[in-house]
Amino acid sequence: MNICVYCSSSDLIDHSFVLLAAEVGAELARRGHSLVSGGGSVSCMGAVARAARAGGAHTIGVIPEVLIAMEVGDADSDELIVTATMRERKAVMDDRADGFLALPGGLGTLEELLEIWVGALLGLHAKPVVVLDHDGVFAHLRMLVEDLVTRGFVRPPARDIVVWATSVTEALDILESRAAGHGPSHPPAPTSAELAEGE
Repeated sequence: MNICVYCSSSDLIDHSFVLLAAEVGAELARRGHSLVSGGGSVSCMGAVARAARAGGAHTIGVIPEVLIAMEVGDADSDELIVTATMRERKAVMDDRADGFLALPGGLGTLEELLEIWVGALLGLHAKPVVVLDHDGVFAHLRMLVEDLVTRGFVRPPARDIVVWATSVTEALDILESRAAGHGPSHPPAPTSAELAEGE
């Protein structure tokens, strides 16, 4: 599989999250997968790519021109794709991936996760989406989504598109199982009438 990993490029976070990213990269390589990432060489983004390459995995980095200096482009990537815009970056990452794994991260990670989540809801793709949150960083997000379900803003099948994991092994097991068609399928795309009622 080509596994797209969304993660942090911040140098302000606790080092344990960088180690988690490295563990993901190493395990991804051990299982014979390739990595699709945001193309940066700092923090978690750099750690996951370096660990994946150290294990023999093929790495594909996708970074927009505006972020090359900020995120420090991963020049060691087997493929480093430089895009003109952020929108193009996400489109290339989506296209090259067979599944998506979100690690703890900030607003950029949240944006990527929510966009790919909604894409699955609308039937734009049927690729598995997993969040690896071993430390409860996204606990409030998960509670928010549950509250939105309770209040009728989100349907339960839409919530269930994303699977939550607490370990690297669990996360990759879920990705592999769902990509192979052994896990629950995504809900069908909503009808026009359902969309009119609100997602």
